[in-house]
Amino acid sequence: MFTGFKKIVKPDGQKPTEFENNVAQELFNLEMSASDIKADLRDLHITAAKEVDVGDPSIGKKAIILMVPYKILKNFHKKFAQNNTPTQVRLVRELEKKFSGKHVVIVAQRTILGKSYARSTKTKGPRPRSRTLTAVQDAILEDLVFPTEIVGKRTRCKLDGTKELKVLLDAKDIVNTDTKLDTFSDVYKILTNKQVSFEFPVDE
Repeated sequence: MFTGFKKIVKPDGQKPTEFENNVAQELFNLEMSASDIKADLRDLHITAAKEVDVGDPSIGKKAIILMVPYKILKNFHKKFAQNNTPTQVRLVRELEKKFSGKHVVIVAQRTILGKSYARSTKTKGPRPRSRTLTAVQDAILEDLVFPTEIVGKRTRCKLDGTKELKVLLDAKDIVNTDTKLDTFSDVYKILTNKQVSFEFPVDE
């Protein structure tokens, strides 16, 4: 019996996929069984869930992208009282167990406003910087690697004229994050169609 309907909220007229319902059910089950974060999970829900291919195609590795409303992303990042760990860290860990070790990433649903955007007569002024293409893509980077912090960015120009962004992550999280670097890169490419590599700074 499906009881996770409150954990998946789609735009009007759209129905959840079978996979989205499976994720929503696991979120509900976790809320019911994990007493330490039950209160934190009560008001959390997703707007979409997608299983994607990452890494070497011959291996057939999968990752799961969860989209959440931008306004409640901060609630996923909030630390729960018992051990000062962000709710998202515990949530991702439990979901990865449920889905056979597939990496799970959580990204906020954001709206990009183009250069031609014009405010209504009630709200005059330029488009918010947080809604520009560059700002949204930067925010996606931060969402993907949370709770690891980004400590630097470099743009590398290749011989064929293309550019690749190199993102440097805080080395203190290398133990928990090192195995997910390729997943971050592939998911970012899926969401933005841009190449990016994630690395940890190397001491020289």
